[in-house]
Amino acid sequence: MMAFNLAPAVWFGLIFTPILISTGQILFKLTSARTGGFDFQGLTALVANPTLLAALALYGLGTIIWIFTLRSVPLTLAYSFMALTFCFVPLFAALFLGEALTIRYAAGAALIIGGMIVINS
Repeated sequence: MMAFNLAPAVWFGLIFTPILISTGQILFKLTSARTGGFDFQGLTALVANPTLLAALALYGLGTIIWIFTLRSVPLTLAYSFMALTFCFVPLFAALFLGEALTIRYAAGAALIIGGMIVINS
């Protein structure tokens, strides 16, 4: 089965799951800036942190979408799309956290996307 002949709903799952996971990573980073100590009080505050709860909810939603996506696509094909998180996380970090993007990032992202094309064709 080639990735290029998939139904729109499957494409949605293949692309949107890495976006949800990447967004969760940004929220984890934001949570880490407000994390206290590794003691009872710090852990209690962490568990109640709304940013962490949002990140976990996105991960949960991404997992549910992924499970339904895997009904239609072999894991060997689908899992290569998870590599998109390595493209999206730095991009989102630049957009939302002000982190710098480098030419190495662009080259790496191009290699990842090129690899996905090779794997899925």
